[in-house]
Amino acid sequence: MSDPLRLGTRGSKLALAQSQGVADALTAATGREVRLVEITTYGDVSNEPLAGIGGTGVFVNALREALLDGRVDVAVHSLKDLPTADAEGLTLAAVPTRADPRDALCARDGLTLGELPPGSTVGTGSPRRSAQLRALGLDLEVVPIRGNVDTRLSKVADGELDGVVLAHAGLARLGRLDSVTEVLDPLQMLPAPGQGALAVECRSDAAELVNMLAVVDDPTTRAAVLAERTLLAVLDSGCSAPVGAYAVAAEGDYAPDDASTGATVQLELYVRGAVISGDGAVNIRKSVTGPVEKAEELGRQLAHELLDDGAGAVVGVEPPAPKEENVS
Repeated sequence: MSDPLRLGTRGSKLALAQSQGVADALTAATGREVRLVEITTYGDVSNEPLAGIGGTGVFVNALREALLDGRVDVAVHSLKDLPTADAEGLTLAAVPTRADPRDALCARDGLTLGELPPGSTVGTGSPRRSAQLRALGLDLEVVPIRGNVDTRLSKVADGELDGVVLAHAGLARLGRLDSVTEVLDPLQMLPAPGQGALAVECRSDAAELVNMLAVVDDPTTRAAVLAERTLLAVLDSGCSAPVGAYAVAAEGDYAPDDASTGATVQLELYVRGAVISGDGAVNIRKSVTGPVEKAEELGRQLAHELLDDGAGAVVGVEPPAPKEENVS
């Protein structure tokens, strides 16, 4: 009998719930026992704002170190926390089916964003959410907060805040959807790249394990988050940047199927991106559509269109050089 697979995870309730879901799926698909191993990351022990401690990687680096030094065989991350650059010696072996990527408001008295009185305090630890809340022009006071889901929800229950904005996926995984007073339309609040998705990493040289983990990979989810994360990488921005992205796969044109006389459905990827200044005054939004197989190219194209519209000044990236005209 094979030894239990050691799955590295952060120790928060949400991380444990996410990781247990992946562990159960692996066991169901392969029969292999999976044991969770809790790893403490710097982001778990620091009370500083994420932007102040580096943002990207603060919830990931310790788990990656545990993979590389052999303490765990597999690690599960929230994909939106994962740096866009490849990690030497590691591979993204699986991206399971994505949960609802939208943001959700949890407010007092069952109120929606539009029903909150001017001057109401809304808490979030995300510059992306803060910027988009301010861009709505609702005269809300956006307050920076840290802490786990229960800590943030308690600030509303105790009257310290009028509302908080959290990821719908996290609330669902913790069984806290009863706290949601409004699920925010992406037209109002574009999610973070990769939000709602999980990343399953292992060592690149563990070929047998890489093949085994493929059973929990969802190709459509992987394509969507590839487009979103490519956009983020081109903009040279991390998880704490005011950048939103959301890709959705839908049925597109019908194409002939070489293997039969019938037809197959061509999946199209609709990708939206946004870059918003911290005060909400600059709000640049663009979208592109194309074949799902071109996910990376679509993310890159959208990023350059955002840069062409001035997004570089918001995220601190030089705009692309102007194309030379053919004057011959």
